[in-house]
Amino acid sequence: MKLLLAALDVELVAFPEHIDGFERVVTGAGKLKAAHGLTRALERGQYDEIVVLGTAGAVVPELQGGVHEIAAAVQHDVWDGDHVVGQHVTLPPRVETGRPGEVIATGDHFVDTAAGQATVLALGASLIDMETYVYIWVAQQYGVPIRVIRSVSDAADEGAFLEWDVVVAACSAQLWEWFQREYGI
Repeated sequence: MKLLLAALDVELVAFPEHIDGFERVVTGAGKLKAAHGLTRALERGQYDEIVVLGTAGAVVPELQGGVHEIAAAVQHDVWDGDHVVGQHVTLPPRVETGRPGEVIATGDHFVDTAAGQATVLALGASLIDMETYVYIWVAQQYGVPIRVIRSVSDAADEGAFLEWDVVVAACSAQLWEWFQREYGI
């Protein structure tokens, strides 16, 4: 059995409620809800793989409008005792899926400014979201392989929050097309 995971129901609006071979879990947005939701799911069941689907902002124009696999995640909203951004006091600075793809920056606030974009770029990331780092870290703690696929919903700029509400259904449709091709559904 595989775990189909998303932060919000609306990110899976294009998906059928039931897909053979997959259990569906929606965690809620943000790092704490992501950690809680995935941990609860992994405590309840055994999974061959976790497949995370959802939206992300793109801080580089080449990635806008596409669907991208995630190779690694960093955190853009933490700093260590020396005030180094992206360095957590106790967690690794970077977690990896073991798959090729993009680097995403995770944080609990919605990035929609040039300063936020600059922070993400300085950390080596091209995409941004609110859950991926935690999903990967929790999956590693349980020894479960994870894939993270993100559909770009916005440019992480001034209009990002407004754009997200409008384009999330289209992103879900892109993810459903990707999912059908990748898993032969």
